[in-house]
Amino acid sequence: MNGFLKTIIAGWGAKKLGGGCFSTIIIFVLIYWALGQCNKPAPRAVSQQQAPVSTQRSE
Repeated sequence: MNGFLKTIIAGWGAKKLGGGCFSTIIIFVLIYWALGQCNKPAPRAVSQQQAPVSTQRSE
């Protein structure tokens, strides 16, 4: 999401939800952070690599 658009949305939400000065700042930071998390892809499970199998025969 564009940084400017994210700031506008977070500011509007903080204005609507905030009561005082400090709570408005906290709500702005939380909304801004939450909007930043929307773009991140989900972490993938780490696959373990298996040791290579030897193709030589021992006699």
